[in-house]
Amino acid sequence: MRKAALLFNPDSGGSRKLQSQLDSVLALLRDAGVDATLILAHSRAHAEEQTRQAVKEGCDTVFACGGDGTIHNLIQVLANTPVALAVLPMGTANALAHDLGLPMNIVGAAKAVLRGTLRKATLGCVQYRDFNGNPGTRFFVIAVGVGVDAHLFYKLVPEIKRNWGMAAYYLRAWHLWFTYAMTRFQVEYTETGSSDSQRAELTELLGVRISQFGGVLQQLAPGASLDRSDLRLVLCRTGSRFAYLAYVTRSLLRLNCRIPGIDLVHASKAVCHYAPPATKSSAESKICVEADGELLGVLPVEITVVPDALTLLSP
Repeated sequence: MRKAALLFNPDSGGSRKLQSQLDSVLALLRDAGVDATLILAHSRAHAEEQTRQAVKEGCDTVFACGGDGTIHNLIQVLANTPVALAVLPMGTANALAHDLGLPMNIVGAAKAVLRGTLRKATLGCVQYRDFNGNPGTRFFVIAVGVGVDAHLFYKLVPEIKRNWGMAAYYLRAWHLWFTYAMTRFQVEYTETGSSDSQRAELTELLGVRISQFGGVLQQLAPGASLDRSDLRLVLCRTGSRFAYLAYVTRSLLRLNCRIPGIDLVHASKAVCHYAPPATKSSAESKICVEADGELLGVLPVEITVVPDALTLLSP
């Protein structure tokens, strides 16, 4: 590491009084001979613009100083470049930081990164329609969700998320457990190692890339790993609210048991469409898609992978 930019999202979760800690990180990096600069990014577009500028100015490393949403914004620019992504966990969930085994203290995380190594990681890629019907494409490094969990982000008010952190997720998820209509959609996928395409009708699909989420859930999709070049798909064929609750309980207790109606497979591609007849007359009837906790849009969706697309600096 010779030249680094620290992209800080002051609107991410956690404490707002982080300037002194970031100053300590800057001093640590500079003492190690790194030309390090702190850059503020207040929006998705601004973060991507500042990251492009950092790459153009010759930075070999860009630090995501924020949550998983900040990381999501940065990888849109860093994908398929030699510039490395490093993480200083300052967000709400910090799922990627947990998976990388980083300390949750940002100075400790910076020290771990300085002693770290470069690794290549596969990125997920999702093509979707935004809420105006325009096509969009985004990379993701943690997970993509279609259906129930994406509807959670659709309903989650950003101000509540900032003020309440993970408690906002849990409260909204509990509310959705009672109220979501369990709208079904169609998916077509091919399991890793097979040439036979399979179809299913689902109420929820997750495409997961990481092993450990941290927090109370930990392993949401056992078998997922950044070291793999595919996705761990969680296929929820059931509309049973108790099956969903059982699956979450299974994750909480780290049990190795199958929940009827919920299957896990490895795949490198999944295509999702509305189940006929497609009733989309209101926002409530739309089936949403999210990636890395960022609400993107609605069906139709195509989820693929791009091997070795991201360079990560990790312990």
